[in-house]
Amino acid sequence: MLQALYGPAVPGLREEYGLSPSSAGLGLSLHFTGGVAGVLAFNAIHSRISNKALLGASYALMAAGGTGFAFAPNWPLALGAAFLGGFGFGGIDYGLNQLFAVGFGNRSTAMLNILHAHFGIGAVLGPALIAWTGPDGYAYAFGACAVLAGALILCTGGVGSEAQSPSVEKPAAAGSLLSRVLIGFLVLYILNVAVEAGVGGWEPTHLETVGYSAGVAASATSVYWLMMTVGRFLVVPITLRYSPERILTVCAAGVTACLLLALIPGAAPWAYAGVGLFIAPVFPTGLPWLNRALPQAKRAGAWVIAASMIGGVAAPPLLGLGIETSGIRAVPWLLTVLSGASLVATVWLIRLTRGRAD
Repeated sequence: MLQALYGPAVPGLREEYGLSPSSAGLGLSLHFTGGVAGVLAFNAIHSRISNKALLGASYALMAAGGTGFAFAPNWPLALGAAFLGGFGFGGIDYGLNQLFAVGFGNRSTAMLNILHAHFGIGAVLGPALIAWTGPDGYAYAFGACAVLAGALILCTGGVGSEAQSPSVEKPAAAGSLLSRVLIGFLVLYILNVAVEAGVGGWEPTHLETVGYSAGVAASATSVYWLMMTVGRFLVVPITLRYSPERILTVCAAGVTACLLLALIPGAAPWAYAGVGLFIAPVFPTGLPWLNRALPQAKRAGAWVIAASMIGGVAAPPLLGLGIETSGIRAVPWLLTVLSGASLVATVWLIRLTRGRAD
């Protein structure tokens, strides 16, 4: 929910602080910057703190960041709050993915998709809340998110209190972290989150530019996140029949086709919904593939999750610069380039991992 608020809030932020499009995109970028730091920091200390403490601290940071962003008197302080909330978000992203990846064995791909579908429920509620309050009322939405995050600190009683056992990696793992396979996964995840964040951040502005009202644009963005949730539930039985490699190839091709369709104004809301459906399984489905391809690199998952957020850091301001050069109507073209590169990275990874994934 917290991540999904930034895009629909852009018009309100620009009016409140007098920002350019690229400057307004920095809010989401700082959120993802904090996310990278949060993933790496909590991964580093996870062996010394309990799972319950990790999740509780992460929710507390999200609550503090959401509150700060809602009440910040100026843009620099708002960006600092976005970083703080993102730091907590990174802890949750790392912590829950790690717990689900190690807790369900052969069902991990299916369970990770179910987990990410529930991430999507919050992502649907975020834009819907902005649509209800209006962009000028974004502070109420961030404040509500902060209250919910704070309440979740009291709801971690069912989480095991044991600290994670320190992992012992073989010396070869250090070399594998620099291997072409890991680099391929890093590129794939960076591009995937760049497209995901780019659509979530700029879909409302693009739709308004091609003739839709602010309310319709925000609602369409909510539908985009909704389709991401639906897609993750729908793919669960598919993961039990088909390999992650095949699923990710179809997804990358589908995202690219839908982004090209978004160039047609009348079809754009539907096309963005299609992007959400196809991009939904990529993040959770790729993690088990990574674990099979690099079983000796126990920290590879944390590095990939952290690196994926680089796409979220870079995409909003870079797309903002591209928009300032080419215009808002170029958003689908810019995102298509990223999605096409993601398809190439997927095919390349299939070639690299063929014969070593089993």
